[in-house]
Amino acid sequence: MSSRVSRFSYYAKSTSLTPEYYQTLLDHYWRRSGTTLYRPDQLHACCVHYTLRLDSTQFKPTRDQRQTVNRFNKYLTGDAYIKEAARLHPRSREQAKKRDSEFGLIERVHEAEYDFLQLPPEPAHVFTVTLEDDVFTEEKYQVYENYQRVVHGEEPADITRRGFQRFLCESPVQRKTITAADGKEQKLGSFHQCYRLDGKLVAIGVLDLLPHCVSAVYFLYHESIHKFAPGKLGAIREIALAQEDGYRYWYPGFYIHSCPKMRYKMDYTPQYILDPETLAWDLMDKRVTNLLDNKPYLSLSKEKADGQAAEGAKNDSDQPAAGQEESTKDPRDKADDDDDDTFLFNTGMPGIMSLDEIRSLEEMDHIKLRIDGSGLLFETGDLVAWERQDVGVSGCLKAGIAELVAALGPELLEDMVVDFWNPNL
Repeated sequence: MSSRVSRFSYYAKSTSLTPEYYQTLLDHYWRRSGTTLYRPDQLHACCVHYTLRLDSTQFKPTRDQRQTVNRFNKYLTGDAYIKEAARLHPRSREQAKKRDSEFGLIERVHEAEYDFLQLPPEPAHVFTVTLEDDVFTEEKYQVYENYQRVVHGEEPADITRRGFQRFLCESPVQRKTITAADGKEQKLGSFHQCYRLDGKLVAIGVLDLLPHCVSAVYFLYHESIHKFAPGKLGAIREIALAQEDGYRYWYPGFYIHSCPKMRYKMDYTPQYILDPETLAWDLMDKRVTNLLDNKPYLSLSKEKADGQAAEGAKNDSDQPAAGQEESTKDPRDKADDDDDDTFLFNTGMPGIMSLDEIRSLEEMDHIKLRIDGSGLLFETGDLVAWERQDVGVSGCLKAGIAELVAALGPELLEDMVVDFWNPNL
């Protein structure tokens, strides 16, 4: 893993992540784009990124969402199939009543899939959804090219096979199959959920399947199905996957409240927002959206603390107590006397470890390193210059590793290897 700091994000490159490790990264405000991992600085960014998640077990689709699914299902099966299937495979009175009065999410998203239909008769259209490895194929690239050109308005010259492969077909998250607590097999890793209509690939959901979530990386579709609201259908199906296969949560990707194009993410409820400072989850209710409307940066824990401080100030003197000095300086604002404003400890990024916390961390001397192709791992304490260097002085190796540790947090250090040898980084 290698790393760097930009003005509004901290970046790291990765070649291999277990699904469990990446799940923890997501819950520490990280996200990936291809093999690049990044953690935004919410406090200073012009477009503040927030991590959201939806509990699929509590999801109640809106009327519009239900109608979108039902309309698409009716198109797939066709009127002739519906009439003939009712004759050949009649529902009981109880089954018919239940279907008319309830919207079973899992049942309804599969209702018109060819593999779930009662045959005969044949439907008007053959629709299949498969979970496939996230590898490049020309078939997938053609959908990507159409989507980027038609929907996103990119110039054809800017759309390349290599760009598609790097962005959506190269993931550091390892694929594997585990046995879940209920005894069912569960897939973990990076996948493409492929939607085919009459044999033609028409949409792809790029997903990271993790121990506790379906993380939506990207969704793309061919212009020929635009009228069916494929983005909405894809989101509903991903939520259903989280519920059906036991992942529970659906992560829709970073949310930028000031970006109108991202407001659609709030159509799926209930969602929870990750606090940038405490990494606690809070319900994204009307109170929170009102705060987001009026604040460039929001930490609910800070809101609560500020409210308590304001209440306490009403009963206190404006003067500091004897022997105390007022200070408006955040101890994280500057690293010793270093004035490098790209040094992570000088940025004031919320939720990262302070220099004092780094200096007191025993694990700093035991970070695993790969420095050659021998397969052997070394520790930071083995480095000749390690003891001479200071974590608070930007530019040295020790400070660079300290930045990475601060951005990750102590929970992620045990299984981390900093790679100085891999030529792919």
